[in-house]
Amino acid sequence: MDFKNTLQISQLIVNRLTEGAFVHKMQGQLFKSQGFEKLGKKYIDHYNEEMGWVEKYTDRMLDLGFKPQVQLNKEYELIEDAKAYIESDLKEQREGVEMLYKIMADLRDDPTTYDITKAYLLDEEEDQYWSEEQLELIEKIGLQNWLVKQM
Repeated sequence: MDFKNTLQISQLIVNRLTEGAFVHKMQGQLFKSQGFEKLGKKYIDHYNEEMGWVEKYTDRMLDLGFKPQVQLNKEYELIEDAKAYIESDLKEQREGVEMLYKIMADLRDDPTTYDITKAYLLDEEEDQYWSEEQLELIEKIGLQNWLVKQM
């Protein structure tokens, strides 16, 4: 069986996910330093969860005899405003979910990676829904009230 698609897709996911996870970690630390302990913990926990997915994809590539490449080349600026960050992160989440839906068809010949990606897609959709809910909550109760809940 040819695993070329699997390896290319897995490598792409690992690189993008590692970048995004690290941004979540740094944003979490920034929010904690601002006194928003709950929000900071949410993003630090999200980092840990995402690195678990990196591990799964890396293990899969190694199982297939491929040595993963580390390619991180994007610069990110941390966003101090919590609402602005959630809006920015939501945009990236939506793009990521859309990308995952598109690549599912390319993994149909590799049920193992397909299943990993399907589970990862479900997890990403949950993260997207959380961000959408937070923005809706901000609209309903106001930013200051929402921020108090994040302390």
